[in-house]
Amino acid sequence: MVETDIPARLDRLRWGTFHTRVVVALGITWILDGLEVTLAGALSGALKEGSLQFSNFDVGFANSAYLAGAVLGALGFGWLTDRIGRKKLFFITLALYLSATAATALSWSVGSYALFRFLTGAGIGGEYTAINSTIQELVPARYRGFTDLVINGSFWVGAALGAVAAIALLDPAVISPDYGWRLAYLTGAVLGLGVLLMRMWIPESPRWLMIHGQPERAQAIIADIERTAHAPPVTTLLPTIRLRMRSHTPLREVAHTLFTLYRQRSLVGLSLMTAQAFFYNAIFFTYALVLTDFFGIASNQVGWYILPFAAGNFLGPLLLGRLFDTLGRRVMIPLTYGTSGVLLALSGYLFSIGALSAQTQTIAWMVIFFFASPAASAAYLTVSETFPLEVRALAIALFYAIGTGIGGVAGPMLFGALVDTGSRNSVFAGYLLGAGLMIAAAIIARRYGIAAERKSLEQVARPLATVE
Repeated sequence: MVETDIPARLDRLRWGTFHTRVVVALGITWILDGLEVTLAGALSGALKEGSLQFSNFDVGFANSAYLAGAVLGALGFGWLTDRIGRKKLFFITLALYLSATAATALSWSVGSYALFRFLTGAGIGGEYTAINSTIQELVPARYRGFTDLVINGSFWVGAALGAVAAIALLDPAVISPDYGWRLAYLTGAVLGLGVLLMRMWIPESPRWLMIHGQPERAQAIIADIERTAHAPPVTTLLPTIRLRMRSHTPLREVAHTLFTLYRQRSLVGLSLMTAQAFFYNAIFFTYALVLTDFFGIASNQVGWYILPFAAGNFLGPLLLGRLFDTLGRRVMIPLTYGTSGVLLALSGYLFSIGALSAQTQTIAWMVIFFFASPAASAAYLTVSETFPLEVRALAIALFYAIGTGIGGVAGPMLFGALVDTGSRNSVFAGYLLGAGLMIAAAIIARRYGIAAERKSLEQVARPLATVE
């Protein structure tokens, strides 16, 4: 049994150098993920034209393999994150991600490419669980929403870098397209090596350590954080919480927590994850195919169209993120989900009747995803802050896995097949499905969402190890 004031000590801190280091070290991983995914989308034209002779279905299949790997990686590594700690998983998942990305550059067939994409996705799936858990447990409550959204939104900085890289690497005057896409993956792997060093800045979560029988180590870490953040002296007694230390949480207790104790929160998390997974993965993974097949854009020019799309996606969390901590979750989550769904339906109709050019289609996507990007990030924020610490990483993994399995893995394959029909109306039907999922998620979030803004994690969801 241990009584601790660590949660209160973390939440009372002002923003400091330590928190900036956390944002940089974790956000860079998201930048690499954005680089990775954008390259996969932008390189689809080169894969079709190169020696491997991919079809649209092959492109969609490989992208679905990446997402399937992310699903399984999230589940396996999410379970380990709650069991052995956040920091250890940082290095395991990143090592898998980097090695598989490098191996992708050596692919010799559609099957080998899909396999390496699967393994890359497994590494990224593990990153989602460890990173989102750490953000919640280290960042003070009043900054939690904005920080989470901006870190997840930094994915689109990587997307912009990937778009620029694709422009250069797919230019036949610079390098043969059959080698350009291979060099693109190798470049991403090399850049990621620097992240391994930056991860040394991030300590283990003191909250996790307290529950898992390491209170002395937790006290040392929080004292170091307070020195770095120049914390003001404590003049009054801080709130404490009594915990019964444990080595792990049995899966039976995890299931009871997610599906009985917090059934409504699980419904919200699942609906948000599923809607954003389909919305994003279906559209973004086939972005280049729509531009090349319906608007006649050359594959080596697709990167120029991804840049404004990426800008809208990054500016959304940056400009709207603070509203999630002021107006609150129950206002901003339904607003961003509902708005992006309605806008996608409208732009999809204009696309179906041929009223959009490649430029105006890109502008429409830029506006849509200005709202959809903070909405998607809010799905991870919601799941990671509304469940107890002992099951936080596994909850993120589970809802990410189910949501991505339902909405994400099927999405790219479905849209790849719809694009293959050559029918604008068929693609419009896919857009309507994505829009409907987003609007339904907005309604569920408004009805059952939790007002978690500016509240301690322990106030939002009491740890299972709490002793009255």
